[in-house]
Amino acid sequence: MDILELNNITKRFGGLTAVGNVDFKIKEGSITGLIGPNGAGKTTIFNLITGVYKVSEGDILFKGKDITNKEPYLVAQAGITRTFQNIRLFKKLSVYENVLTACHRNVDYTIIDALLMLPKYRKQEKLLKEQADELLEFMGLNDRRELVANNLPYGLQRRLEIARALASKPELLLLDEPAAGMNPDETEQLMHLIGEIRRKFNLTVVIIEHHMDLIMGICDNILVLNFGCKLAEGTPDQIQDHPKVIEAYLGAEG
Repeated sequence: MDILELNNITKRFGGLTAVGNVDFKIKEGSITGLIGPNGAGKTTIFNLITGVYKVSEGDILFKGKDITNKEPYLVAQAGITRTFQNIRLFKKLSVYENVLTACHRNVDYTIIDALLMLPKYRKQEKLLKEQADELLEFMGLNDRRELVANNLPYGLQRRLEIARALASKPELLLLDEPAAGMNPDETEQLMHLIGEIRRKFNLTVVIIEHHMDLIMGICDNILVLNFGCKLAEGTPDQIQDHPKVIEAYLGAEG
């Protein structure tokens, strides 16, 4: 079953076409890589899926329902969350507070429930704290829970951002260059972590990444963009041997 479908998506900024007639499908439960040179349109695709940018042409379907040009909060409510190239955290809050704040998207108690601390409020707050504790433990952040987020090492800030995205209990997780700035050991650990995230949370994952070892080591399918257009699509083995991909991207990477 396809969880996400992009049909002839185009995005124009004035006279510039950043993404042109791109179409692809993401299978439920898969890990898909989105690669290409800088400026190929990868992050623009994420911004179109999540409603940050408006689609110029085409449509986007999530679980068979049209989410084209929906507001970002509605896309998140539908079950899609993401991370960003530039880490976005509540930098002055603790690690624990960052995750707990994100968990609150799942509550349905009212302001009155909270003000009067009624049973519904107390029960849900207890569950949210348990969820935050579980995420911190799973992401290897529990021993840093009281540390201010801005004081975390860079690689752990990346983990914290992923933890916050998971707190919303998504069905589709979009990771925008999660290994950026990481050393080889951190990148390998992240590769294994993403696989564990898929299994534990029963997620579908799409990754933008320039670290080819990570992409080739974990992805079921890879989409290659170049100048805003789809250049190739296939399994890691197919992509590694694709002449146009080697010429446009992989060759340059080497």
